[in-house]
Amino acid sequence: MSATEPVNVRVLDREYTVGVVPDERESLLAAATLLDKRMRELRGDNRMVTIDRIAVLTALNFAHELQQLRNEADARARALTRTLESLNLQLDHALNALSRD
Repeated sequence: MSATEPVNVRVLDREYTVGVVPDERESLLAAATLLDKRMRELRGDNRMVTIDRIAVLTALNFAHELQQLRNEADARARALTRTLESLNLQLDHALNALSRD
């Protein structure tokens, strides 16, 4: 198991130190950049909105996007399973037809 190293990230002009394994450093920095961008978009020009509210709404938006992606992946997996079952059935019929000849 790799040791974590501290990495500083800035989100909405606040700095946070996060422990991360070296292999995941770039991914964490990209995630922090994305989070900062989304929070800034949500805040817009309204500087009176609390950071807690912005954070919760941004997290809710991310959770919703993740749930949509999971639903889409599940639908694709079900469609793939149906297709494979159909192909296996067709293959079985073809093999049975060949063995009868």
